[in-house]
Amino acid sequence: MRNRGVFFIQHLLHQYGYEGLFIILLAEMIGFPFPAETTLTLAGVEWSQGMFSFLPLLLVSAFGNIAGSTIAYGIGYFLGRPVILRFGRWVGVTEARLKKAENKFAQYQISILLWGKFVSVIRVLVPYIAGLERMPMIRFSLLNSISAFLWAAVFLLEGRFLGVLWTDERHREWYVVLGIGIVMMLVVWWRWRTAKRRHGQKNG
Repeated sequence: MRNRGVFFIQHLLHQYGYEGLFIILLAEMIGFPFPAETTLTLAGVEWSQGMFSFLPLLLVSAFGNIAGSTIAYGIGYFLGRPVILRFGRWVGVTEARLKKAENKFAQYQISILLWGKFVSVIRVLVPYIAGLERMPMIRFSLLNSISAFLWAAVFLLEGRFLGVLWTDERHREWYVVLGIGIVMMLVVWWRWRTAKRRHGQKNG
């Protein structure tokens, strides 16, 4: 299923180019289940192959996310909780999850707006919550725009890096080994962090 999704995204990028990328990233922020990070990474790979140029790619990616986020903000602001819960259930948004997200947002507004895009579920929820909480539009737009450009740049550059490495056949095997090693280290780190957190909760 994941491979089919990747091929579908590649098809959209090849068929519609910048317009397809914009639509995917906009739709994801409204709640459609598009894998935005995968899309950006693939766009970065295509950039390394000469299909895209960096500046328009970055602008289209960021503005696609910003446009979708702004629509979601408007839905939260003007239509409110009942609409979000009614349609959000299709993507796993429940009353309990929404309430928990609202509490976190109230505590860490700026941090969540700046860095929340790097976590898929949070990325989609935050604009709705910002609207529900009546966050000033100017503040939301400023922080959301900064975050969108940072987020898009990171995954586009990652895709570019992967694309360049993969086409360098002389060292491809070493790159694969290096990638597997990095993944294994991340898994070990994540398990250690989870175990430490659980131990802290038990002691608390």
